[in-house]
Amino acid sequence: MKNTLKIAALIILIFSFSAIAQVPVATHIAILKAEDSLDLDALKPFIISKNIAVQKRALLAAGRIGDARAVDGVAAILENGNAAVKPFAAFALGEIESEMAITFVERALQDTKASPELRARLLEAAGKIAAANAGPAGSEKDPRIVRLGDAILDTLDAEAKKTSGQSKDVIIQGLTAALRVRPEGTDGVAAKFLTNMDARVRADAANVLSRMRAKNANTALRTILLADDDAVARANAARALGAADDKDAFNILIEAAIGDDDSRVRVSAIRSLAQLKDKKAAEPLLKHGNALLERYKKDKKPSLFPKEQSELLEIAVVLGQLLPNTFDEGAVAYLRGFGELDNALSPEIYIARLRIAPGRGDKMDGGLEDWRQYSTMAQLIGEFASVEPTNDEGKQMKAEAPQVLRPLAEAYADADPSEEGKRIFAGPDILRAYARFKTADLDVILRRALSNKDVFIRTTAANLLGQQPASKENTDALRSAFTRALVTDKRDNDAQLATLSALNKLDAKASVGSLMVALTSPDFLVRKLAFELLSKKDLQKDFPGIEASLEDARKKRGDKVLPLNPAYGTKLGQVLNTNADYRRAAARKNGSAKAVFTTQKGRFTIDLMAEDAPLTVDNFIKLANAKYFDGLDVHRVVPNFVMQDGDPLGNGSGGPGWSIRCEVNMLAYERGVVGMALSGKHTGGSQWFVTHSPQPHLDGGYTVFGKVNENDMKVVDNIVRGDKILTVRIVEGNSPRRTQRTQR
Repeated sequence: MKNTLKIAALIILIFSFSAIAQVPVATHIAILKAEDSLDLDALKPFIISKNIAVQKRALLAAGRIGDARAVDGVAAILENGNAAVKPFAAFALGEIESEMAITFVERALQDTKASPELRARLLEAAGKIAAANAGPAGSEKDPRIVRLGDAILDTLDAEAKKTSGQSKDVIIQGLTAALRVRPEGTDGVAAKFLTNMDARVRADAANVLSRMRAKNANTALRTILLADDDAVARANAARALGAADDKDAFNILIEAAIGDDDSRVRVSAIRSLAQLKDKKAAEPLLKHGNALLERYKKDKKPSLFPKEQSELLEIAVVLGQLLPNTFDEGAVAYLRGFGELDNALSPEIYIARLRIAPGRGDKMDGGLEDWRQYSTMAQLIGEFASVEPTNDEGKQMKAEAPQVLRPLAEAYADADPSEEGKRIFAGPDILRAYARFKTADLDVILRRALSNKDVFIRTTAANLLGQQPASKENTDALRSAFTRALVTDKRDNDAQLATLSALNKLDAKASVGSLMVALTSPDFLVRKLAFELLSKKDLQKDFPGIEASLEDARKKRGDKVLPLNPAYGTKLGQVLNTNADYRRAAARKNGSAKAVFTTQKGRFTIDLMAEDAPLTVDNFIKLANAKYFDGLDVHRVVPNFVMQDGDPLGNGSGGPGWSIRCEVNMLAYERGVVGMALSGKHTGGSQWFVTHSPQPHLDGGYTVFGKVNENDMKVVDNIVRGDKILTVRIVEGNSPRRTQRTQR
């Protein structure tokens, strides 16, 4: 019997990997190289391959490269190619997002005989293309975009009318596409799926209505929240009722917030109660919060954050929104008790307390030993910029707040990272808090911060200056800051990108010189930004030489990711992989490598999807084998959304000193899916996340490279902000493998 099961498992594996197995190794490596360098020309021969598996893989690569020159060739396959290949062509057109593909996708959607798989991918493509080319809010809509939106709704409506044979994939992709484009009538069509037999469809329909703040389906949503067996459907229904400001849902939202068995539903209901703005919600939420707090106190250990923390923080935030200036004793007592356990690491607690009872009693329950305590203090004082105290003491504190923050902002603007240690990490939050008061000296302090040695303080200063009125002093300071960053910043490009963006925003003409210099940067991401900003037609009218400079940069392959050049002294935005790396990455199969995480809450395993994201998986394995993730704090947890980690700094800004290309694939963000965190396309490095529930709006935007099974998700669900990842062990084949730090 055991041998039979082994043979059956082997057959399943063979069929699972058959598509990739038919791609010759040398061809697969060539495609990986083309993706890694974003080189469409190197990929073109494979797009027209007679080998179906090769053509599928090449189309996926064309979407990842995102070069609009591929549209005609990919569209030809969509119209006349092999039926099995057409969905890949549709997916690629959606990823490229070029308006040149609108006509092709619109025409293909009119084919009523197309397979469900193709129709689903066409809807996905239509949503991405329309969203990318819709123009700024309030601008006149392109008729082609309007027609794409109508085609999405027509396809959904046709599925809704079917009495049998509905396609779940078509409906899900259609709902997500409609959400991206938001054509008129989306709310009415989405509501038709709230009674669908499939729980995922009901959940996605409720998600669409929530994000659109629709008010046309409250009765059906209340029914879902009260009686649906699916927790995600209930959670999304709760969100939608809050977004719809459904006052009649108050009682059932209270019941869900304090009594649902699933924390995702409770959290969604708690947030919705804040949107209803009914102060009567405070009493039951406080009762629930105090019960959780008692469990928190019992479970609290010096090195462990109890699982109740995330829900307690949600309650704190909502109390602050429901009870401003009420001086509610019960709420203040709850927040004080929570703060005593928190040690000033969670700003939400103190901001809520400030909103409810502004006064001298709003001191933090903790010292200033950890940089996060400095950050909490800054955010607490900065909150006075938006609150309107009704008591004299609160009014005086609001008036004094800028003077309290000013010396801190000045100190951090000039701080030496080598002397401050980890305290320097609080600098960005302190500058942002001070900027909220819009003081007359803000520009002066921010310009000083542009000379700081810390890259993230400079990044923050540049971003904030970009929000200030244009002035010669600011543009001159940004130009100088970019020039210095280009020379000094070898590990992080954040300041280079921020100073260029801010400079262009304040004075596009004044930015041209810096953008021309940026075209020569060794970092592809810096060059990419320069290409984008210099390609604006209005700017080219004023500077006729720009077009020739861009063409010259293209001839020098400046629009590609170039091989690592050690002479630059940086790994940023360059191809780091060798032939051995490509060969190793191409050889792995889905699930053949696993990452075993030991955390303070227990163990969980990520099955790595090496076929769907080979270079992303290889990068992750290298980092794990170098013990990069060992000992890191989980810096971000958003209940019913994601748990995120992989930042060595612990503030969401850090990375490994290089970036990798996106490997967006056709895998969906279901519950337990692992993706790469980004700050823009091709900016991934070491930060990753796990989804608590399906997140269809992430599909096709972030690289999926792993999956956590449902049993192990019980551990992930209990992880909260501040928990530690103790170790990450990579298991390939049948045995664990740990190596010394890998040099890239």
